[in-house]
Amino acid sequence: MTNTNTQFEDECDVVYNLNSLYHAYIAAKKDSDWKPQVQKYEMNFLPHIVKSKAALKSRNYHSLASTEFIINERGKTRPITGLQMSDRVIRHSLCDNVLAPSLLSYLVYDNGASLKGKGITFSRERFEYHLHKYYRQHGNDGYILLMDYSKFYDNIPHDIAYKEIAKHVTDEFSLWLLDLIFDNFKIDVSYMTDEEYEHCMETPFNSAEYRLNVPKSAHTGEKYMRKSVNIGDQCSQIIGIYYPTQIDNFVKIVEGQKFYGRYMDDSYVISQSREYLVELEAKIAAKATELGMTLNRKKTRIVKLSDYYRFLQISYSLTDTGRVIRKINPKRIVDMRRKLKALSIKVKNGKRTQEEVENMFRSWMGGHCHLMSKIQRDNLNLLYYDLFGGFIDGNTIYNINPRKRNRRFTPRSMATTISQTMLLILRFCLMLIYPM
Repeated sequence: MTNTNTQFEDECDVVYNLNSLYHAYIAAKKDSDWKPQVQKYEMNFLPHIVKSKAALKSRNYHSLASTEFIINERGKTRPITGLQMSDRVIRHSLCDNVLAPSLLSYLVYDNGASLKGKGITFSRERFEYHLHKYYRQHGNDGYILLMDYSKFYDNIPHDIAYKEIAKHVTDEFSLWLLDLIFDNFKIDVSYMTDEEYEHCMETPFNSAEYRLNVPKSAHTGEKYMRKSVNIGDQCSQIIGIYYPTQIDNFVKIVEGQKFYGRYMDDSYVISQSREYLVELEAKIAAKATELGMTLNRKKTRIVKLSDYYRFLQISYSLTDTGRVIRKINPKRIVDMRRKLKALSIKVKNGKRTQEEVENMFRSWMGGHCHLMSKIQRDNLNLLYYDLFGGFIDGNTIYNINPRKRNRRFTPRSMATTISQTMLLILRFCLMLIYPM
């Protein structure tokens, strides 16, 4: 009996021991230590960690009130939930010590969303690898099925997600904490009629519209919908990565499709047959319905590999020579220009440091400069210079005097320069032939 209790304590201790909570605190404050609430937590982080340990061990833990706000990203309106620092630390501890080790080993290799050693760059490289490999086997005569799930995070049912996770997470304490977190995700739908409430789990839900259009006075606590996970929560990220695993396994193993990949709710399948992809799309849609998800019909499409198609904000095309043409979405550049202008105001107000902006822009340029034209790179660099002083080219920053900076060449100006150079050479040659 003693051994059983000791084993149970060890399983629980993985989440709430001081070492786990301390490492979770370091992870939670990364890139956020400029925020006032994080700085306040930092001043007395050890007492906060000890308090969290006591609350978890006695199972008296309850999530604190969160903040909600809306952001516009890449033309999309996204509702974000901001957790209190103590809740973020506990979420990180659960994810890093239990959920990630238990779930991520069951993912297919071509699932690259927000995973260590993977991410959006990995997914783009795998996508290009699949295009090249397909060309070596079949040429560019083929089709690609691009899929997107409608309001992915907003429509994950808690009961199904909990059951899927419980297949691999077995200790009772972690499941208790996970159930508590899911309970915190529930949506107050007291504004719904009885008929609407009866069918709310089958009806697509949009959290952005909900937060914008439903007043706080309507949240009376009479009716709750147990669907949707909060963007901005560490647990939501792990759940989103793992939840469509059934579909991944169906396509990869049951259907035997090698040219398949997924980045969160964006996925693709490459095949020689358009008819097969139509049938496969119907099967995937049925599987998604079982999981409470719906394919976005506006973004789900089948196109020729030789045409242009967009995956993870980059347009691709496979030529008849096997070359993969890549073009950045112009909206990405527009978004970055707007972001730089907004950050310049924050730098002036002392809310951000120039070093933080520089690191962000350096990283972004390092990942996107090879996808942009020279004019696009130059214009973006000039904007950065005008706002912050200095140019970024790939991974290098140049501090240049504005009076001495190189002017941008248009095709016409370049042609003029070449003509003038050729004329000078011709005059020099004539002087050699016919000396004065």
